[in-house]
Amino acid sequence: MARFKARPNPRTRPAKQLKSNTKKSAQTASHSSGGISKHDRVLGLLRSKGGTTIAAISKVTGWQPHSVRGFFAGIVKKRLGLTLESEKTKSGRIYRIVRAKASTSAPSPSALGNAEQTDA
Repeated sequence: MARFKARPNPRTRPAKQLKSNTKKSAQTASHSSGGISKHDRVLGLLRSKGGTTIAAISKVTGWQPHSVRGFFAGIVKKRLGLTLESEKTKSGRIYRIVRAKASTSAPSPSALGNAEQTDA
């Protein structure tokens, strides 16, 4: 009976080999290609005047609908702090990013006084 040489366990490899493998995977995972990411595509669709549907985002990104809704909650609302508006229409629910209205009022005198004091 022939004995087969056992494969080395990947967990027992020396640390140098593990580090070099992680560097390679980090380089391939980096965003150095300069292309448009899925994140950017989704935000572009949401910023469009007509808005977009979850189905359209799923088609562009390849994500499942629950992943799109998670992106809305986690990235759009929480991380980026954008206001997401949802509107029910005959063709389905339309999502869009609402632009924040800039206040046109002048800063209060107390705010100006505090700024002058900190500059001095």
